[in-house]
Amino acid sequence: MEEKGIYYFHQGTNYRAYELMGAHYHNDYTIFRVYAPHAKIVSVVGEFNNWDTTKNVMKKITNEGLYETIIEGIKEFDCYQYAILTNDNELLFKSDPYGFHCELRPEKSSKVYNLEGFEFSDAKWMKRRIKKQALDQPINIYEVHLGSWRRYENGEFFDYKKLAIELCEYVKKMGYTHIEVMPIAEYPYDPSWGYQVTGYYAITSRYGTPKDFMAFVDICHQNNIGVIVDWVPGHFTKDSHGLIDFDGEATYEPSDEMRKENEGWGTRCFDYGRNEVQSFLVSNAMFLFDKFHIDGIRVDAVASMLYLDYGRSEGKWHKNNLGTNINLEAVAFLQKVNSMVHNYYPGVLMIAEESTSYPKVTEKAIDGGLEFDYKWNMGWMNDTLDYIKTDPLYRKYHHNELTFQMTYIFSEHYILPLSHDEVVHMKGSMINKMPGEYEQKFASLKTYYTYMMTHPGKKLLFMGGEIGQFREWSESRELDWSVLEYPLHQGLQNYVRDLNKLYKKNPALYQNEVNWEGFNWLMVNDADHNVLAYKRIDNKGESLDVIINFAYCDWNDYIMPFDNGEYEVVLASSDKIYGGYTNLKKTTYQVKDGCLRIKLYNSTGIILRKVKNYV
Repeated sequence: MEEKGIYYFHQGTNYRAYELMGAHYHNDYTIFRVYAPHAKIVSVVGEFNNWDTTKNVMKKITNEGLYETIIEGIKEFDCYQYAILTNDNELLFKSDPYGFHCELRPEKSSKVYNLEGFEFSDAKWMKRRIKKQALDQPINIYEVHLGSWRRYENGEFFDYKKLAIELCEYVKKMGYTHIEVMPIAEYPYDPSWGYQVTGYYAITSRYGTPKDFMAFVDICHQNNIGVIVDWVPGHFTKDSHGLIDFDGEATYEPSDEMRKENEGWGTRCFDYGRNEVQSFLVSNAMFLFDKFHIDGIRVDAVASMLYLDYGRSEGKWHKNNLGTNINLEAVAFLQKVNSMVHNYYPGVLMIAEESTSYPKVTEKAIDGGLEFDYKWNMGWMNDTLDYIKTDPLYRKYHHNELTFQMTYIFSEHYILPLSHDEVVHMKGSMINKMPGEYEQKFASLKTYYTYMMTHPGKKLLFMGGEIGQFREWSESRELDWSVLEYPLHQGLQNYVRDLNKLYKKNPALYQNEVNWEGFNWLMVNDADHNVLAYKRIDNKGESLDVIINFAYCDWNDYIMPFDNGEYEVVLASSDKIYGGYTNLKKTTYQVKDGCLRIKLYNSTGIILRKVKNYV
């Protein structure tokens, strides 16, 4: 079996390379394997041999550069590194690319760790996952940075288990279906948020052990909450103990200087054409599903992988053999990893953060697609945030930013993301993006969330957006939960909760998102009044009608085409229970002549359901 595994590893088709590579602990011995094709000598050093590079020299077992050794008497949690003598006679000390556990930063060693022995109690969830995560089901994601959602009063992190218990209680109360955690692979620099990885197979030790994270996922599943993990296969950090020039030369990155660097981020790119790198990365995705039972992966920065000229100026990149700027090896890699994941773990979600108009992101590989399940709709996010930040006096000149998405919304399967990236780097928090005075900001944000939650596409909101935190997010502190002592913040949180629950309970808001059968415009071009209206329809023909007034003034006798019938307001963002000034819930309207006459209150979104048909 090991011979086959080694062969497939070098062929780029070992999709369980973590069963072969790294440190594999047994009661009285540990097997170490590492890939270092340019090394002269490789040895294992650690506490067990006083970091002596001469005591546990590894044997080169393949011509391609795979090294192995067996060391007796090692204990679980012992620290170790690989000492690598390069062709230039430089001695490097590296953490294990396949290491399952690491020291807490700023320490850099890997730790021997036995992943076996955890017993999941999520069989019920796993059995139902394919159905629960299908395209016609509600997906509403709460994006979380584990180190700054909540902390102890002394500033210390919660561990994985405490996070799971408290997050699950909160997420259930708020009506979300999934938690998405920002990257949890080991990383050295807190302000990178986990997007500059050194240990792809090591769950970060900031919050506990790998088995503690297994418990995190298990607790979420027992509470009927899915777990999505951010994954960063596009680039890696240049910290010296990581993957960079692993054996003194380019190993995980291309040797081509025009493809090696991501200059904008100060990181290295992966060499997707190298077989061993394919085995490393595809196996890493499989590892997360296999060992931790996660339900989805959000692939970070896909555009940086797809384009050879991404972040590079003229003269610092070269075309592929077809004469284009597409990284064909990255395309093949993405198709491979998505195909393999779907083959072995049907029903899990592969999600692309892809910011360009690259085609067929969510189509099958056999049809030329990348085979993701969903793509973040960055166009929707950019356009609608630009609109909502505009002074209402001038919004009529930006009305197309609310409607343009419907010209392409069915070309892919989309998630509408209001992510962490939108509340940092002087972009302002969600509440501070809204124009106007204090009360008006809350009214506007509730209206915007109404639009988001009733628009075609699955949903994602970053933590803090639901409570109206005024400060930008920072990884160095917990959210400003104290704002909930103020009525408008509490009203916003309650509105997001009720909006989430309405979304979850009404198939009209999450079915039929692949064609026009699930969506009809009722009022699309009324830019002068900043008004939109549309109908969402489920597979059985049941519908909800949405009317949104983005203006900062009332329209006292607004008339629009409407099907005849009696309609009841099921949710209104301006109601008093949410910090507003109206009592519209359960108000009814009669439409008998094909026209609805209604008072539209300023900065208000209302959702109506037909309760009676009129001939």
